Amino acid sequence: MRLLVAAVLAVLPAPSLAQGSARQSIEVRATPITHFRMGSSETRFGELEFVGGFEMRRGERVFGQLSALRFLTPGSDFIGVADHGYWFFGAIERDEEYRPVGVRDFTMQAMVDGRGNVIEDKTAKDAEGLDVHEGVATVAFERIARVSEYAIDPARMRGPLRDLDFIVPRRELRHNQGFETVARAPAQGVQEGARIVVAERSVDPAGNIFAAILEGPERGLFKVVRSDDFDVTDGVFLPDGDLLLLERRFSLAQGVAMRLRRIPGDTIRSDALVDGPVLMEADLAYRIDNMEGLDVWERADGALIVSLISDDNQSFLQRTIYLEFVLSR
Repeated sequence: MRLLVAAVLAVLPAPSLAQGSARQSIEVRATPITHFRMGSSETRFGELEFVGGFEMRRGERVFGQLSALRFLTPGSDFIGVADHGYWFFGAIERDEEYRPVGVRDFTMQAMVDGRGNVIEDKTAKDAEGLDVHEGVATVAFERIARVSEYAIDPARMRGPLRDLDFIVPRRELRHNQGFETVARAPAQGVQEGARIVVAERSVDPAGNIFAAILEGPERGLFKVVRSDDFDVTDGVFLPDGDLLLLERRFSLAQGVAMRLRRIPGDTIRSDALVDGPVLMEADLAYRIDNMEGLDVWERADGALIVSLISDDNQSFLQRTIYLEFVLSR
């Protein structure tokens, strides 16, 4: 019997080749955002200059909860994950001055497990962080914590290729406050192209956020200073090797706020406690919402662009917003 079972298993398709879920085209209506601070025409905010943006409205119920975005081509084609267990793809539309005004070819498809079955359990499909490199997407899941690799195929995404050792002790990852960030360091930097993960608000007794370098000579745990009640929602490495973190704060008294913090790349080492300056902070006086996704890319004129996207939680009280800024080098 064991030999028969083994023979059957040998001819079954590998998990990574399992059939993925069908993609769904989504009609997305966009309303341009021409001013970042409401009632003001200023464009300079800290070390960033506002370029433009838009608010997205869904035509189908599945749209929303967009939690991470990475560009496949600079400023145009993108891939993302939504925290209700979906992949999304599309491209940014621009006006004659290269300002973002909307999206085209937007599709979504449900995430599947290693056998090709759509993941139904919310705790198993809470995708929050995303990195892309050489045709492979690395996804950080928050509730049932894991970091998984997938082959990128916009036509039909399949199950994971493998799971990575995320190093952070599972007992230290708080429910619904686990991994929000996975980012890949520059190949020539201190971390030699390693991926790092950062939790949202899983903290040690001193209140510092758990993070880890998953590969390379500095592989191991490190911590990020948590300050002013901000939680980490995404991160990406800049070309010079520094880590740009997107952070969010929410309180019933003050509402929602966001900020960008720059962590010097050469301080990110095993056992380190890292911190860095705030580049920009914004509250509800600005055109923000629940900002969760971040990417950085270089425009044709050499400008370094920071792209941000919000997660609307599929709530009528929240919005899906896409914003772009030029970051001073």
